[in-house]
Amino acid sequence: MNKNNNRKWQDYQKEIAEDDYYYARSCIRQNFFPGSEETFLRILREVLGKNVYDDPHQTTCTGIAYHSGIVPIETTMTVVARQYSLMNDAGYRNFIPSCVTSFGIYTEMEDAWKHFPETLDNTRKQLHSSTGREFEQPENLVHTSDIIYKFRNEIAAKAKYRLINKETGEPLKVVDHVGCHYAKIFPSKGVGGAEFPKVLTGMIEAWGGEVVDYPERRHCCGFGFRNYIVKENRAYPLSNSKLKFDSMKPYQPDFIVTNCPGCTFFLDRWQYVLAEAEGITYGENGYGIPVLTYEEMAGLILGLDPWEMGMQLHQVSVESLLDKIGIEYDPHAKYLGGKMEYLGAPKEPKVLKV
Repeated sequence: MNKNNNRKWQDYQKEIAEDDYYYARSCIRQNFFPGSEETFLRILREVLGKNVYDDPHQTTCTGIAYHSGIVPIETTMTVVARQYSLMNDAGYRNFIPSCVTSFGIYTEMEDAWKHFPETLDNTRKQLHSSTGREFEQPENLVHTSDIIYKFRNEIAAKAKYRLINKETGEPLKVVDHVGCHYAKIFPSKGVGGAEFPKVLTGMIEAWGGEVVDYPERRHCCGFGFRNYIVKENRAYPLSNSKLKFDSMKPYQPDFIVTNCPGCTFFLDRWQYVLAEAEGITYGENGYGIPVLTYEEMAGLILGLDPWEMGMQLHQVSVESLLDKIGIEYDPHAKYLGGKMEYLGAPKEPKVLKV
């Protein structure tokens, strides 16, 4: 790497705090893949020995409504300010949002306050008049995937498994999909920037996998908020995801990993839709390509139970991946509740194998 490239790479590095995190949950992640957030907290506390505060008083960042043109920016700024005020009350300075859209929201508000100080003054007034609160901005603002990336080697040292096919000894082929609101809105705020984000590939490589490079690697999943919220527009996100699936299929990836809740949802669910609507499947032998959150990927190599992490909520089944890695799991426990009662299996799709 020449000196110019070295300078460019340094531009896309970021300071990531070592400990003492204020955790901001994601409203949609808690509905789509609720086990991932619990897995993140478990890894930080039990595996890495970090201090992280999970505040029950926080609210949505307004991200989806803001980007859909429903909530004005002034309201979003006030909501963000309240979140920071809660962080201040709890005695923390390092703010880590779970959602990529939230990370984009907080980063955008910080940028607006920096370049337009009058908006910061107005936000302070709005927060005080509506809640009586004051706030100070965080010293460190990073996404939760940045935290796992930072400690990827520590996790590797404690891992029970690696991203290796147990039968062949070959690295698993992994597609990384980085959320647009992590890497594209403010490229300097993501590790590696927009074109070469390292946040997921760093995990994959540290844990033994091989990163798949394919033509539509940096293409959006198609969520687009308004494109999905308006029912008549949903063919647009579907066509975007199909473009990605068609592009990656010849490379035969073993699984996809994302750091965005919307991306995880669509890349997982659209495979079911495409199978039922058009008879298309993208994985081996009529199965789909499993789509994991980065917390699930970390949890699997650490030996956490896939069903305790909530991986039964995926539309594309994960058992084929678990078997490739050699992960031990109880197939009969997949649909058991917290009291070990059988909750019932969902109806199986007609085309996509599960």
